[in-house]
Order: sequence, then structure tokens, then C-alpha cells
Amino acid sequence: MPDDEATDLQLIDEWRKGDESAAAELVRRHAGAVARFLGGAGADHDDVDDLVQETFFKAFRRVDSFRGGSAFRTWVLAIGSNVLKDAWRRKKRRPTTPIGDREFVDDSSDPLGESQANDIKARLEESVRGLPPMQRDVFLLRAQQGVEYDEIAKVLDTTPGAARVHYHHAVKRLKKALMLEPER
Repeated sequence: MPDDEATDLQLIDEWRKGDESAAAELVRRHAGAVARFLGGAGADHDDVDDLVQETFFKAFRRVDSFRGGSAFRTWVLAIGSNVLKDAWRRKKRRPTTPIGDREFVDDSSDPLGESQANDIKARLEESVRGLPPMQRDVFLLRAQQGVEYDEIAKVLDTTPGAARVHYHHAVKRLKKALMLEPER
């Protein structure tokens, strides 16, 4: 990191003092990771932007509770996980019916390969959504975001050993779902 680039903790301190550009920089740094995490956790594609915005809104409202025991990004991802769970609960209470679906034709040079890749991707996304919540969150934090087990444990209120076990079971379930692991 260049010397002139502020750390997340410095930006949080500046935002607390009223510097709005510090908050904007934190969002710029971490919004993409939050969006990928939420998408991987099963958020509807059309809802991801709203969920990212709600995540940062809640994070900045609760920034005084951030003590620096984990990385800011990990802390925000945990808030995002809770925002997504809240959204799912709201949707269950107020079911909606889509007005219509659009289909787009992919002008790919390898339609068969593209189709197979899309099929595998869809099966993987569905399988990740089907994981128990703790396994899903640990898997996404570790595999998608590269967060270390110690930080995952802090954010999800578990132990590093338990986080490793959840990750192991998630990977095993995903391999089985994608038929990458032989039956025993």
C-alpha cells in the first residue's frame, strides 16, 4: 500500500470527524467485494445494488461498534450477510410475482462450451445457496474473499477450528452436488 493511501482505520477515523470523502473511499474499496459476496450467497441479481447500499448504510450507522478486531472488509461482509437474511425474511412475508423474464441471446464463439459453463455455474450457485447458513458464510468468506480463518471466526462468532470444519463440510457438499467427489 502506498504511503499516501490511508488505511481503513484512518478513513473510519476521518469519517467520524465529518469527512464524507473518507466514507466514499471505504465504499469504493469494499463495495465490489460486498456485491460478490451477496451474489454468491444467493441474492437476486436485481437486488444486489440495493443490498450493498443497505449494508454500507448500516455499517456507517454502527461504525462505533467496529473495534478493529477484524478487517473492516470482513466486518462489512458480516453486516451484508445479515442484511441479506433480513431481505429474505421480508420477501417471505411479502411474496412477489415477476412481471416478465427477459432472455438474451449470447453470441458466443463456442455455444456448447458456454452452455456447459453456464450450467456448471448455475449448479454451483444453487448448491452454495443450499448450504447451511454458517457453512455458506464461511465458504464465501474463505473461497471468494480470501479471508483467513482467524478473522472468519471473529466475525461469525466461532472458533478458527470450527470455521475450518464448516469450510471442509461446505467444500465436500459442493463437490458432491457437482458430482466431483466419488460416492463412498
